Amino acid sequence: MSTDTPKATTPANVTTTFAELGLISPILARLTELEYLQPTPIQAQAIPSVLAGRDLIGGANTGSGKTATFALPMLQQLSKQSVGKGSTNNKGTMNKGNYVSGLILVPTRELAKQVADSIKSYSVHFNGAIKAMAVFGGVSVNKQMLALRGGTDILVATPGRLLDLISSNAIKLDLVNTLVLDEADRMLSLGFTEELSQIMALMPKKKQTLLFSATFPEQVQTLTQELLNNPVEIQLQSKDASTLVQRVFTVNKGEKTAVLAHLIHEHQWRQALVFVNAKHHCEHLAEKLAKRGITAEVFHGDKGQSERTRVLEGFKAGTIDVLIATDIAARGLDIEKLPVVINFNLPRSPSDYMHRIGRSGRAGEVGLAISLIDHEDYHHFKVIEKKNKIWLEREQVAGFEVAEIAEDSILAAELAESKPMAKPEGTGKKKRKKKKTVNEDIWAGYSKPE
Repeated sequence: MSTDTPKATTPANVTTTFAELGLISPILARLTELEYLQPTPIQAQAIPSVLAGRDLIGGANTGSGKTATFALPMLQQLSKQSVGKGSTNNKGTMNKGNYVSGLILVPTRELAKQVADSIKSYSVHFNGAIKAMAVFGGVSVNKQMLALRGGTDILVATPGRLLDLISSNAIKLDLVNTLVLDEADRMLSLGFTEELSQIMALMPKKKQTLLFSATFPEQVQTLTQELLNNPVEIQLQSKDASTLVQRVFTVNKGEKTAVLAHLIHEHQWRQALVFVNAKHHCEHLAEKLAKRGITAEVFHGDKGQSERTRVLEGFKAGTIDVLIATDIAARGLDIEKLPVVINFNLPRSPSDYMHRIGRSGRAGEVGLAISLIDHEDYHHFKVIEKKNKIWLEREQVAGFEVAEIAEDSILAAELAESKPMAKPEGTGKKKRKKKKTVNEDIWAGYSKPE
């Protein structure tokens, strides 16, 4: 990677139309049909650079239109190349056989399907000239191998299944022109490091690389420098402009289920996404909610793909009111107008907090994110706040006030957090920080869905 040229930047506050971005008529016609009236900030700033062939790091809030930001330029570039029909790749040789021109790597099966479906929708007016498909585990590899005969212009893949297909000679990556890492912080994390290294080694060094995510932790930022060549970097994460209301409720240990059931009953949410940290927690919480008259479905990695698809489609359609999920539901999934996300367990990673709550309040819709914390969660939530540069007032749910002993534990933790070091005796009086209790209606300042 070149290091002597500074990273390019793009000016902020760009307002424009899709036509002014240089997109061609088949794409513009489809965007009109989809009622995409104006580019989002990430689209307005990033699409021209992607069309120009630049490497790019794109950071923007969840629901900000990142998929279209990389998909539309990829489709336009492919339409001009007529890939698979006698065109040349970046090596000047003819594309043939089990080639891939554009590769999009994603962390989950559901996101792979969602991205591929979006690309197919955007390409309607290319009349089948561009082939796009998704490959992921949990389904027959043989069917995917058959579908890949003759190659594909755009492949959306999870790393494990992609390596399976490569080892079976169903696909090759030596003709890849464009690589996209969607949910890049997850793709560059420890869990995918080995697989990603194997995949990168099979691709040409000369290619366009695009990274998109809602969060880019410091350790990931270091890795990006090894993957990209003089990238344009656009960071548009904004908490001030968010339509998502975040609230945190302190509860007594052992009362989270009761509080959750109370909130669901009281506000009659037609869709509530509840996050827990382990697969068996999903089943356990669903059983406890059932005893309180609430039917919930579960969504985690041990479920078969057909069952995962059924549950997710039912939740999106509104036929499932409560979905209890692990973090496989936290990344990239677009659930239209989801009213509320609830952290029953806090995520282990502070960045995963932002991805979880980003399932609500997407694309300008109002949303609500609730975290339930007992005194054992207090310190970890402070870490989440610090890493994400937020602070939320601690509240309580009327009828479930925190016991005095728990209040004392929380206050002690709060004082310990605010005191950088112990002072010698006699240096001054200790100030006791007053604990705020808010018993107002949960929907204060928030528009309840009809």
